[in-house]
Amino acid sequence: MSALPALRELLEQRFPDATPLTHRTAEPVATGIAGLDKILPGGGLPRSRLTVWLPKGGATAILTAAAHKTVATGERAAWIDGLGCISGPYWKEGPLLVRPTSRKTALRGTEELLRCGGFALVVLSGIEPDATETVRLSRAAREGGGAFVALTPHAAMASLRLTSSILPRGYDWEASPFGEPALVRRARVLVHAHSLGWSAKTELVLPVSQHSLRNALDTGVVDRRGVLPSSAKKRASRQPARR
Repeated sequence: MSALPALRELLEQRFPDATPLTHRTAEPVATGIAGLDKILPGGGLPRSRLTVWLPKGGATAILTAAAHKTVATGERAAWIDGLGCISGPYWKEGPLLVRPTSRKTALRGTEELLRCGGFALVVLSGIEPDATETVRLSRAAREGGGAFVALTPHAAMASLRLTSSILPRGYDWEASPFGEPALVRRARVLVHAHSLGWSAKTELVLPVSQHSLRNALDTGVVDRRGVLPSSAKKRASRQPARR
């Protein structure tokens, strides 16, 4: 019987996607979205496993909510933003937002965050790990015991695969004073979850937030609209006052 645990460990290392999600006894990481948690095995994202989510159809919004839910329950969450797509000024305090300067730095940082065991949820976006890198990240997740979600179309080595899409005519609009659609308030999203020999789906209604954008090129640039440059001020001071 002692050979059975050794065989199970060998299978986990060589074929992590072939291990049943219910094998681990640790509680999954709940997303905080009841409709989604209801269809996921154990009621959340599996720990010590790689979950792959196709990056479209509200995936970023759902995982952002999951990261904040993780922090609200007393655990830590981290988001590695490989492409700098997450808007820093509008990122709510709570989960750790990491914006690496290179692909290599992003992958190394993700591996360290997974292996350290201090984060219940780690999300990687904007980076496409190759086969060898995926194996390393999967092993790090298994060693650290946290849930690992990669926003990527490549599902190799994943124990759980998720896709989401906006339903046809799935937007709820707020009308303008003239009765025309003006602002999106809600979006209806269809989520599919797949694993070995199992699949489920659910419909979610997600609120849509509106953010006012600055006209400046960068948030650190001072808004000087209407201010004369120093050279123009000097010329104006030299001109005689008109009577």
